Amino acid sequence: MRLILASNSPRRRQLLTDLGLAYEIRLRAVDEDFPPHLRRAAVAEYLAAHKAAAYAADLAPDELVITADTIVCLGDEVLNKPADAADAAAMLTRLQGRAHEVFTGVCLRTGDGRQVVFSDQTTVHFRPLSSAEIDFYITHYKPFDKAGAYGAQDWVGMVGVTRLEGSYFNVMGLPVHRVWAELARLGALPAAAPQPGH
Repeated sequence: MRLILASNSPRRRQLLTDLGLAYEIRLRAVDEDFPPHLRRAAVAEYLAAHKAAAYAADLAPDELVITADTIVCLGDEVLNKPADAADAAAMLTRLQGRAHEVFTGVCLRTGDGRQVVFSDQTTVHFRPLSSAEIDFYITHYKPFDKAGAYGAQDWVGMVGVTRLEGSYFNVMGLPVHRVWAELARLGALPAAAPQPGH
């Protein structure tokens, strides 16, 4: 089965490449609004499925599209991508010194009509950060394309994240252990790839 990654995220591209999977990129503009009654994991799963729906009509029978959406939650509040530097600083100020959750929703949709939607959760603990550290990170790393205004693989993650409960790769944008298992279940892994046990 031919894999399509419907994401502009360099981190998701790198993770799939590191898994040893061949794929092509297809990009389409999809709005990222979600119903206001949804909470936490349900938001990430809804957005992943919503993105996949935009590709459904164009998929060949032997194609599978992978869509994903990562959100940062402080309690039930979703922290999206920051609008500007001030918004990023406000988000990081709220996250520092406490724990929050990162949810990544994933949708695997095949050209023959099968669909799997799932999500993974990671709890991230931040040590208290100074305003100088927050300003340095925003100025030098410009995290405006990242939910919650940070990347765990960036400088602020290296100096600020003290502990993770769950998958590190989920925080990067793709719970690759779950993706691998679901691709195997759908018969979409390359024949030469090691298959998960049953």
